[in-house]
Amino acid sequence: MTNTPTTLEVPVAEWFDPQSAMRDPYPQFERLRALGPVVNAPVVNRVFLTTHAAVAEAEHRPEIFSSYSETNLTMVRSLGGRPMLRKDDPSHAAERSAINPTLRPRAVTQVWSPRFEANVERWIGHLLEVGPADADLNRDFAAPLASQNLIDLLGFPADVAVEDMRRWSTSYIAGIGNLLDDPEIWRRADQSQAEVNAVLDELLPRLRTEPNESITSHLLQVGLSEEIVRANVQLTISGGMNEPQHMITNLVWALSMHPDQRATVLAGEVNWGDVFEETARWQSPIGMVPREVAIDTEIQGTFLPAGTNVGLLLASANRDTSIFSDADRFDVHRTARGHLAFGSGVHMCAGRWAAKDAIAEHALPRLYERIPGIDLAPDRSPSWDGWVFRGITELPITW
Repeated sequence: MTNTPTTLEVPVAEWFDPQSAMRDPYPQFERLRALGPVVNAPVVNRVFLTTHAAVAEAEHRPEIFSSYSETNLTMVRSLGGRPMLRKDDPSHAAERSAINPTLRPRAVTQVWSPRFEANVERWIGHLLEVGPADADLNRDFAAPLASQNLIDLLGFPADVAVEDMRRWSTSYIAGIGNLLDDPEIWRRADQSQAEVNAVLDELLPRLRTEPNESITSHLLQVGLSEEIVRANVQLTISGGMNEPQHMITNLVWALSMHPDQRATVLAGEVNWGDVFEETARWQSPIGMVPREVAIDTEIQGTFLPAGTNVGLLLASANRDTSIFSDADRFDVHRTARGHLAFGSGVHMCAGRWAAKDAIAEHALPRLYERIPGIDLAPDRSPSWDGWVFRGITELPITW
């Protein structure tokens, strides 16, 4: 009599190609889901969780699928310290609770919305100055707007340039996704760390005596060590610009590629908040988040030993047809609730309300009000990049 195995064997995706995924990860994500909810990808030393059910289960078992790791250290290396996203509770909760007051919906509406609105007007003005023949929505609007919003949220001095904030964020994101250990990516991350720390050297003493409503100030006010404050400021720079920036360009690109749906939105038949959520599901700015298995466990019928490096494929989960019908299709009429674009559980993105307010309440409605004919430039092509973090790097537009 043969013994029936109690767990499934982990299928292996030897074919997974991170370079190809940089151009478009979704065909490979579909193949991964077809193999199963748990798939080994040896080239990146990760066991991927590919389906909505698998990713959601792991996100709600943080004691097993740990954010803390002594081997999965690209974020720690990139930021020069261990931020809250690479910690478990109670340390994570203590640091997360420090910034929550800055980013709760009420604070966003009362404190930050007026600043977001002013920044939108400024950078739409810049876009109009560049003109329809040469405009790039990422370079001339999305990136500087997201950068200025982040400068304000962090309480950084007014003389910090939007281009410097963009460069810092880009270098950190590249480092966090540097699974192939490219030394040039580490060099740029180290340079950004040095420049940001120079800003903090002057800012932190001032905020200790003159606190304000910024993220940096709130981190200080609860008595966290300076090392922890710096690590979490660097973390905020990495995600606080990248995701809002890409959501703006992704959303305009998606509407331009679907002109009938764009007309529906501009006629007021669908609200911008729902368009934001569907865009986040369809073109997720965060493709994968890492976890490490703390103790031997089973997930979705598959055994994973302690120490396994796991990648939660948020972007793949958001195309899972068992949750979202016709999931590869962009549909502003869809109820995208339950998508995992900003994570789930205790590590759900703290800045999601600020990003949604800045984009769905201010940036996009006002952009289409002031430039109603905005569309993709027919003679210049957009460029996409990334699969761990993904977005449009060039979006030529005209009007």
